[in-house]
Amino acid sequence: MNGTLELNPSLVQPYKQTLGQIVDNSMTLAYRGLIKVRRNPEQLFDVTLQPIIFTLMFTYLFGGAIAGNIRNYLPIVIPGILVQTVIGASMVTGVQLREDMEKGVFNRFKSLPIARISPLLGALLADTIRYAIATSLTFFVGYIIGYRPFGGIVGITLAGALVIVVAWAISWIFAFFGVIARTSASVQGISMLVLFPLTFLSNAFVPTRTLPKALRLFADVNPISHLISAVRQLTNHANLVVGQDLWLSLLGAALIVAVFAPLTIAAYMRKA
Repeated sequence: MNGTLELNPSLVQPYKQTLGQIVDNSMTLAYRGLIKVRRNPEQLFDVTLQPIIFTLMFTYLFGGAIAGNIRNYLPIVIPGILVQTVIGASMVTGVQLREDMEKGVFNRFKSLPIARISPLLGALLADTIRYAIATSLTFFVGYIIGYRPFGGIVGITLAGALVIVVAWAISWIFAFFGVIARTSASVQGISMLVLFPLTFLSNAFVPTRTLPKALRLFADVNPISHLISAVRQLTNHANLVVGQDLWLSLLGAALIVAVFAPLTIAAYMRKA
């Protein structure tokens, strides 16, 4: 002994895991996210109360003016509110990620024998449950007030799955903001600046032909408009319609993941 403390090399080497173990760790931490929701149910307000309030408010506020009556407006507004609600819920991923970092939760994760990437993947997986809740509630409330999608169960299921997939892809953008931002409030502010123009300057609530020329040009190329159009095609037609808007939405989701997943993981691993 020379008076210095010698550490066992096995204690300072990175903890290495197989792909199966990484998946298992991520699922466990996704379950942690669901437990947090059970203990703090107010975290679900944006995917429970919001679709109910928005559906009733926009339907009865604009239905008569835009489509002549409520029933004719429902096939237009329900897909729009569905996309707006679920895409809006995706920003919570970044906010909660930054909150965990601020509270030191991720410092605790560093000391555990788990894959370093698991807390990030777990948060992304847990939020897909929130998207599913918002999707189900929007269609349910729409059905109660008279929405009858001709696409049936198959069309509704495919439309819901499409929106969830795209929302999960977009959540990588907000996860990136959550990693690089300094506070959760700044993440929320940045996210709202991104989401509001995309969701409201689209074909969600009004036909784009009624907009001024500059806004119409933006709305027509807005990726949110393509996603809403794809949902309308799947739900409002008796024959299953798989058009260009659906493929553009999936392509856009793939591009987002291809760009932001590596950026987010790289930024996260520098701090994890």
